[in-house]
Amino acid sequence: METNPKPYNSLTKEEAYILKHKGTERPYTGKYYDFYETGTYTCKQCNTPLYSSAAKFDSGCGWPSFDDEIAGAVTRQTDADGRRTEIICTHCGGHLGHVFMGEGFTEKNTRHCVNSLSMNFIPEEKTTATKEVAYFASGCFWGVEYHFSKAKGVLATTVGYSGGRLKNPTYKEVCSGLTGHAETIEVEYDPSVVSYETLTKLFFETHDQGQVNGQGPDTGTQYRSEIFYVNEEQKRVAEQIIADLEARNYAVATNLTPFDKFYVAENYHQDYYQNNGKKPYCHAYKKKF
Repeated sequence: METNPKPYNSLTKEEAYILKHKGTERPYTGKYYDFYETGTYTCKQCNTPLYSSAAKFDSGCGWPSFDDEIAGAVTRQTDADGRRTEIICTHCGGHLGHVFMGEGFTEKNTRHCVNSLSMNFIPEEKTTATKEVAYFASGCFWGVEYHFSKAKGVLATTVGYSGGRLKNPTYKEVCSGLTGHAETIEVEYDPSVVSYETLTKLFFETHDQGQVNGQGPDTGTQYRSEIFYVNEEQKRVAEQIIADLEARNYAVATNLTPFDKFYVAENYHQDYYQNNGKKPYCHAYKKKF
């Protein structure tokens, strides 16, 4: 949920029957069943991008079928009948349909069976790239940027300083440990390609979130683990992932802090490893989820 959330779209009686009351439209009647234009399918209730047309295929089932969703856009949960797996829009919880595995229609062996009334369609020529931003601190920002800049869906990365008291700090001042700032990365990303959840998991999988005020050989409060969330939805996602880590017996020293200011670091810090032909000495990827 955004800090100032926009109201959800108004729904017709038929659309509300599907999205809010988990109904099902009759097979072969939906607008997008026999429909193969290029573009993006979005949630009819909240406009969140759900599926790319590249993932759509003809399963002959009578409803639109997709073998993959846009990362983080669709949540799976056990259906009320206890047998099937329901799929809902991650953002608003609107009912989309069901997902089935192992049918062999495509190489991904997955079929999202979706009600047309749950979706809108944006043709490719009308699709405009959206951009959201996230802020992470997890030790020396050279290594953090190295990993995030390679992630699919990331549009740009910038290293700098956040979380402290001093305005427009220099690297030397931050390294003193007296400014309160942490070395931080600003990540601009396309939410139709990569979700905040995926980026936050990457954050945790590329540093030791259990180390207090340091990362590897770099010690001091400027190297602490911290997420600066820009809205309540980012906070919720981060809290959920931290709870997941703790349930997996990982120690978590990561701070969750409302975002305030971000000060861009000196030019020679930007894309440091890329520009110097080196690799991080204290950040390595380790799968945790």
